Amino acid sequence: MRAELLEQIYTIVAQIPQGRVTTYGRVAKMTEGATARMVGSAMRHLPDGHGLPWHRVIAADRKIADHGGAARQRDKLCAEGVVFDANGRVDATRLWP
Repeated sequence: MRAELLEQIYTIVAQIPQGRVTTYGRVAKMTEGATARMVGSAMRHLPDGHGLPWHRVIAADRKIADHGGAARQRDKLCAEGVVFDANGRVDATRLWP
């Protein structure tokens, strides 16, 4: 992936406010050519000590994607006041922007 595209993705993710979420696809649409898959890949390959709120990026169905850090992601979101319904979805009012 081009460095400029990674930088765009990271800049967008850094802006997601606490207690809010966005989707891989929404982040992609704010870039100059990334796809939702590319955003997911960028989140998976964050460098150590990055400080980005990766946990605020979720799947288009407003659920946490199935990955090794899913439980940690859910815990981090819950700590920020994000509530999940019985189906594991985040309320649409929490979507950013």
